[in-house]
Amino acid sequence: MESHVPHKQRLWLYALTALILIFLVLPTLIVIPMSFSSANSLAFPPPGWSMRWYESFFGQEKWLLSAWVSLRVAFGTMIVATTLGTAAAYGLHVGSFALRGTISSVLIAPLAIPSILLAIGMFFVYASAGLLNSMLGLVIAHTLVAIPFVLITMTAGFKTYDLSQEMVARSLGASRLKAFFTVTLPQLKFSVISAALLAFIVSFDEVVISVFISAGPNSTLTKVMFSTLRDDVDPTIAAVSTLMLIIATVPPLVLQLLANRKREP
Repeated sequence: MESHVPHKQRLWLYALTALILIFLVLPTLIVIPMSFSSANSLAFPPPGWSMRWYESFFGQEKWLLSAWVSLRVAFGTMIVATTLGTAAAYGLHVGSFALRGTISSVLIAPLAIPSILLAIGMFFVYASAGLLNSMLGLVIAHTLVAIPFVLITMTAGFKTYDLSQEMVARSLGASRLKAFFTVTLPQLKFSVISAALLAFIVSFDEVVISVFISAGPNSTLTKVMFSTLRDDVDPTIAAVSTLMLIIATVPPLVLQLLANRKREP
């Protein structure tokens, strides 16, 4: 019989966890009040409050064009990565072929490889293939980085699903494809949505690869932020960072709330 550790004896663990969370989250949260600063430079605490940097973001073509590029690339990556990652997760889950472990390791490998190495390799490959500074090149590169997140999420979803339901549908005359789309996929919709959101966020926040392979009119928002921070510290970056933080955090939280509400009796 397992012994229960009283909460008093775990206070040190709670305190350590709280300190780690503060250390990780506080720098990000500091950006939010800085985005409403009236100062002409990045300053904390703000000497006054103003919406001027949000007005600057929505009033400058370079920010709007780069945001539009990032959104298009992120949506394209979401569709391609979710489709390929879900298909790969399904095949690896139901298959029993010899190279299953090897294929899974190859698909997850981008998580273990530093982004700078991926970016350098893609730069030379894209230079030969003529894909530099192109939307197609960005989608392919971001898909490579996003697929591992989709694969892990969908693999976890398939492990909680009873495939005998799909087998019953197939025994009643449905093809494997039809059984997958009409029986299996609807029951894994929260896993699919989670995987799609992860793919979108990974693409939207990607900076290292984008710096190497995007430029000019196809520069992503993160590329423009990096260039602006390097050449001229414009406080508009704080406003952009806050907007990106909202995009990266609010949809997953809403999805989690909906999933928890569904689990409630």
